[in-house]
Amino acid sequence: MSFEQLSLENDTFSRCTELSCAALGGRVLSVSDEFFAEAFHLLLVEPAPSLKGQFGPNGALYSGWETRRHNPTYDWCIIKLGASGTITGFDIDTTHFNGNEAPQVSVEAIYEPLSSDPISTDPRWIEILPRVKIGPSSRHLFTIPHAPSATFVKLNMFPDGGIARFRVYGHVKPIIPEDPAELFDMAHVFAGGRVELVSDQHFGVGSNLILPGRGKDMGDGWETKRSRHPGHKDWVIIKLAAPGRLEQVELDTAHFKGNFPESCEIHALSSEDNYWPAERSENEDWTLDNVEEAIFTHIKLTIYPDGGLKRVRMVGRRSATGVASVPDAPSVAESCSIIAAAQSASSSTVPVLPLTPEAFASYGQVVQAYNDHAATPKGTMITPANAGTASKFHKLSLLTSSYPPTAGGTTGISVYRCQPLKGVAMLTMLERHSFTNQAFIPMGRGPGEGLSEPSRRYLVVVAKNGADDKPDMKSLRAFVASTAQGIVYNTGIWHQPMTVLDNALDFACVETQIGNGSREDCEIIELDSRIQLRLPL
Repeated sequence: MSFEQLSLENDTFSRCTELSCAALGGRVLSVSDEFFAEAFHLLLVEPAPSLKGQFGPNGALYSGWETRRHNPTYDWCIIKLGASGTITGFDIDTTHFNGNEAPQVSVEAIYEPLSSDPISTDPRWIEILPRVKIGPSSRHLFTIPHAPSATFVKLNMFPDGGIARFRVYGHVKPIIPEDPAELFDMAHVFAGGRVELVSDQHFGVGSNLILPGRGKDMGDGWETKRSRHPGHKDWVIIKLAAPGRLEQVELDTAHFKGNFPESCEIHALSSEDNYWPAERSENEDWTLDNVEEAIFTHIKLTIYPDGGLKRVRMVGRRSATGVASVPDAPSVAESCSIIAAAQSASSSTVPVLPLTPEAFASYGQVVQAYNDHAATPKGTMITPANAGTASKFHKLSLLTSSYPPTAGGTTGISVYRCQPLKGVAMLTMLERHSFTNQAFIPMGRGPGEGLSEPSRRYLVVVAKNGADDKPDMKSLRAFVASTAQGIVYNTGIWHQPMTVLDNALDFACVETQIGNGSREDCEIIELDSRIQLRLPL
């Protein structure tokens, strides 16, 4: 079986996806032994730190996988890849293991997307990297030219010892909608999106931009070094999963507070090249024009002058002829989606985003506390309270009312008990309040519910008013909120009635009403097209 060992300067893996990465969902299924250090460390995103001088009950601590001494055969670790794909090679890293490193390793694989978890003696294991020598405290890069498909891999070390990180590189088997009319994130790693080139990735690599979720800290985003020259800019080129039309862009700066970019812009083009030569990064016919009509294959995100981003989402519809074949696997849902049902010839999709004050700003306010005061919206006044045991976030939202003085409107607090939606639900109406804003503050579990109940979430769907004095469906947005977040709908904003996703949830509603709950300020409109709510699994 052929393989090639690469120098550390080789950039072969820079255009591949780390299929085994914990950020994609890669995980250790079983292991022969992990007496000194647990095998989950193998898949961590960050490089292995030195734990020199630190000891636990079993001995010296290491960030990696380390087994007992004197194994008469070999040790093994079975890993389920975060995404099925074709494997191009491996980075086997023994950093900080010196004198206790694994002397030799081999790798086996199984490709069974619908299979139950394999055991070490499963007859389906096929060797894809033969037994090779590795050394102490160093990285070892290997490529395999035959590019086998894999869902599971087994890392073997002979006879025992330690390995810090194990990275399996390759290309994702894409999961994209079968229907060309369905919206999806065309840059997402699970769909087959790929980061082609990056101007700089000093603190965080560009391929993090298309990972699922919002990550856990700045270390799993893209961050460039500080620039010291006027007019500087940094950029990243992303190959889309399929040729298609782009409709929505989401740029997420989660965890980047004092180092987010000052500004940015996105260009796009169409190219038949499968890989992008570095010399073409600045000299292409990138465009910002006719985005809704043109079909694109690549996007170029430019940030000014430098900084960090967490994720990039490029939502669009693939060209009907853009993909030769579509996998049998179901579409990937990161959270949940709102899909305009096809009662008419066309349908539209609004992705559901995590609720943040910035994203919700044009529809209302988010009422929440912040552990990190630097993360509060600009202009928020924060003072210590309760003899220094609390922080007060002042006036996150103001109550407003435009009722005439003679109407007798009064402000009060009501309570809604909302039952959860299960399975598929259809949205057929939206409502608005033209004279007052309206606040909903989650109150947690209902009476009699046990402490073991799962955490609650609720869905927030909003739209601005259109020129015809009806909901502007192009402005329809959806958010998932936690019970640590309250919301305030601006006066006149169309919104869906409160929709709870998990279990029953109580809300305190603060609003100005006429009398004891007159419906004079509650306008309800039936939608021409029913809206299907696709809830999380």
